[in-house]
Amino acid sequence: MTALASPRPLGRWSPAQRREIWATLKALLFLAPSLLIFVAFVFYPLLQSIRLSLYATDPIGRPSFFVGLEQYQRLFATPVYLNALRVSVSFVALTVPTVLVLALILALLGSLRLRGIFLFRTIFSSTIAVSGATASLIFLFLYHPAIGVFTYLLDSLGLPRIPWLTSAATALPSVAMPSVWLQLGFSTIVILAAMQGIPEELYEAARIDGAGGWHTFRHITFPMLSSTLFFLLVVGTIAAFQTFTQVNILTRGGPIDSTNLVVFSIYREFYFNGQYGYASAQALMLFGIMLILTFLQFTVVERKVYYQ
Repeated sequence: MTALASPRPLGRWSPAQRREIWATLKALLFLAPSLLIFVAFVFYPLLQSIRLSLYATDPIGRPSFFVGLEQYQRLFATPVYLNALRVSVSFVALTVPTVLVLALILALLGSLRLRGIFLFRTIFSSTIAVSGATASLIFLFLYHPAIGVFTYLLDSLGLPRIPWLTSAATALPSVAMPSVWLQLGFSTIVILAAMQGIPEELYEAARIDGAGGWHTFRHITFPMLSSTLFFLLVVGTIAAFQTFTQVNILTRGGPIDSTNLVVFSIYREFYFNGQYGYASAQALMLFGIMLILTFLQFTVVERKVYYQ
């Protein structure tokens, strides 16, 4: 019988293994500051939100007694929250496709080889430097029923005035306009950068084959931009669901809750109604909705995306 091979003594590593362990430790050392920030400002608040959503809380936010999933059941039995979900979905439908279409048009115009085109690019990209609060205040002035620019233009054209922020029918589109304006510059720059990365040989081959402008756009430009448009679709959807500043400054959720987005509903329940557990349940429900939408986008929409 042959003797069994003795196991390798513990604590003895080959030089390659020692180098790999040392490289891993160095990587963790460099990642430690970022991991600490994520733990402090992302993971710990997430765990606390989950905990709060399972408890009824006292007026200062301390958990008082365990209620389980009662807060989540309450969400779907509350007309105000269901309305906030409906309004949020409508807001996303108003802003995200509008931003993508307008950004694509501006990028096509910005890609033209014209004299002074850099000035045009500078103008449409300037919204990147504007904050949400500043944009909201600008549009608040534009919407003013007495001295607003929009009201003056309507009066000059002999058209009836529009109650921008005071009518339930027009309030949500009025809140969507500054959101579109804010995101337009970034989206246009991203699309324009992607367009400049398309190989010129493809366009030359199309011109040789006699393809016109529309066929060139349909069969070359748009397919090559599909990955960029998909990225902007995902990012824009998440940003639209998280919109708060425009609603807080322009309408405060009114009139008649017509602009009461989910994030503003969370803010109102938390800071004004003292419903900390209920607000935490709303926040986690929004997180779940965004997670499901992102998953669907990556599993369904991404199938139509062309990667070079």
